[in-house]
Amino acid sequence: MDIKLAEALLRRKELQEKVDRLRKLKETDWTEFKANRVNVTEGLDEIKAMVPRVSIQQVDHAFDWHARQLRLIDAAIQQANWNTELSVGDEVMADYRDPYVKEE
Repeated sequence: MDIKLAEALLRRKELQEKVDRLRKLKETDWTEFKANRVNVTEGLDEIKAMVPRVSIQQVDHAFDWHARQLRLIDAAIQQANWNTELSVGDEVMADYRDPYVKEE
């Protein structure tokens, strides 16, 4: 599939944001199970538990998939970077010269 460089740059940004979010999720202790049992009345207990909505395998798979896609698009962008030349005027690449400092 051929895409414009601008599309590749946008895709890279999108993938980087997803990888960053998934990395934070992988690094947290969100998978810890906690339970709290409170005696409401005699013979009746209230149990509260926090459980994750997704498994660690799901997070790992999503992270790995997005990270791979990011590496692929980044490699394509780098290849275009090395193979593409831009036409710019000489002034674009010139060094700054302070007009108030006398050159020797």
